[in-house]
Amino acid sequence: MASYEDITVTTHDHVEVLTINRPEARNSLTFRAYAEMEDAVRSTGARCLVITGADPGGFCAGDDVKQIMANPAAKPAERLAREPRTTPLAAALLATDVPVIAAVNGPAVGWGMELALMADIRVASDRARFGELFVLRGLNCDVAGLGRLAGAVGRERAAELLFTGDMIDAAEAKAAGLVGRVVPHDDLLPTALGLAARIAANPPLAVQAIKQGLRTALDPDWDSLGVWVATNLAHLFTTADHKEGVASFLEKRPPVFTGR
Repeated sequence: MASYEDITVTTHDHVEVLTINRPEARNSLTFRAYAEMEDAVRSTGARCLVITGADPGGFCAGDDVKQIMANPAAKPAERLAREPRTTPLAAALLATDVPVIAAVNGPAVGWGMELALMADIRVASDRARFGELFVLRGLNCDVAGLGRLAGAVGRERAAELLFTGDMIDAAEAKAAGLVGRVVPHDDLLPTALGLAARIAANPPLAVQAIKQGLRTALDPDWDSLGVWVATNLAHLFTTADHKEGVASFLEKRPPVFTGR
C-alpha cells in the first residue's frame, strides 16, 4: 500500500477507510491531498470505500485557501485555462465502480461538500454541517454541486444553497434528503463501517454492475460538465470579486462585491 502524508488508509476486511488527516487545518485539501486521494481511489482493491476526516477537524473544509486561492504561485486561472477538465479526484470518484460512503463527521463545506456529494451514500454525525460556499469566494461550484445536489434535494433547494452559500446542519440536511441518516457522533464510523461491510459481503460483480447502472441512468456527462466548470472557473479566478472573497475570508470581515 502506498505511503501518504495528508491522508491515511486503513483496511477492515474488504472495506477501506480514506481519512483526510489534516485536523489542524480542518481537513482542508492541499494539492498533495487531492493527489493522494485520487491515487487511493484509483488503486483501491476494496469492495467498498468509506471517506471521512480526522477528528476534531470535521469532514473537510474544502480547498486550503492559503495554498490554492491566496498563493500567487498556484496560478489556478492559468492552469484551468490551459487544460480545462474535470478535477482529477472528482473524475476518479465519479468513475469508480466501488461503492463510496461518506462518513461526514463535521463541517463539509466547499469542495468538502462536493466530496460528500460524490459518495453513493452519506451518513452524517449530529455535528455535521454542509455548505456550498463557492459563491462567497466569487466562484462556481464543481461538478457534483451541479450534477448531484439537485437530485438529492430538488432543484429549488439546490439553487438556494448554491446561490446563497448558506450552511445547513445535519438535521436540516436529513430533512432535505442530502444525507440518508444522522447518528450520534461516536456512532458515526461504526455505522458507516457496518453499512460498508454489508455492501462488501454482497457479490462484487453484481454490486459493480448496479453502480454502473446508476451512473448510466442518473449521471450527466461528467467530462463535458467538468470542462464547462473549469472554463468558467478560469475566468472567475481572475475577477475582483474572487480576490475580495478570499481577502475578506482571510481578514475575517464582510466582503464587498462589485460585479467585476
